[in-house]
Amino acid sequence: MRKTALITGGARGIGRAIVEELATDHNVVFTHHSSDPGPILSTCPDCLALQADLTEPNSAEQVVGQVLARFGRLDVIVNNAGQIAMSPKTEFDLAAHHRILDVNLSAPAALLAASLPHLNSGAAIVSISSINAVLPPRDAAIYGASKAALNLWTRAMAKELGPQGIRVNAVAPGAINTPEAPRDADLTRLFVDQTALGRIGTPQDIAKAVRFLASDNASFITGEILTVAGGYRL
Repeated sequence: MRKTALITGGARGIGRAIVEELATDHNVVFTHHSSDPGPILSTCPDCLALQADLTEPNSAEQVVGQVLARFGRLDVIVNNAGQIAMSPKTEFDLAAHHRILDVNLSAPAALLAASLPHLNSGAAIVSISSINAVLPPRDAAIYGASKAALNLWTRAMAKELGPQGIRVNAVAPGAINTPEAPRDADLTRLFVDQTALGRIGTPQDIAKAVRFLASDNASFITGEILTVAGGYRL
């Protein structure tokens, strides 16, 4: 029986690559907020696209309910949706700070709470963190802090859910160029020069790591933050 995977923020970038990767042998549901799901649905017509803002009250419950109504089970959750925003030390925007934390930390927690009654032993949760959780980004400390908190949450949930046979891990990408928002040539070269493998990452690099952690091949791996950065700043 095909497993069912739920990917948040699956209409573009890394999320789209994860949807395309898992759709080859999973039932796939993905959420999108403001991005057009049309392009990914043209290549993955059997996927279910759900418009959702997972920071809104009851949104997580509604999404999980629609997953179950369509496929009757939920086996894999990929917390990919994220908020990247600058937070310079000379300014303080409370609403912007809350939004970063709500999307990057609270939304995965809400989705887990809504999903937990329906997850069986063997289920896997994979969150998309960032290398910026340990390498602080200039003028974006709140973003980095939110990913550091996500890493801690990942380890905590792995410990708490381990007895139920549910694994919880994260992937921490380094510099990734996406088709929708590629870096300019000079910035790309800067990252490449600091990366041991001599290239910048692709969304597919992250998607393949997610596939591994979500699969039974990683059945004895939990509580880990897998850095996928090509040896950035070694």
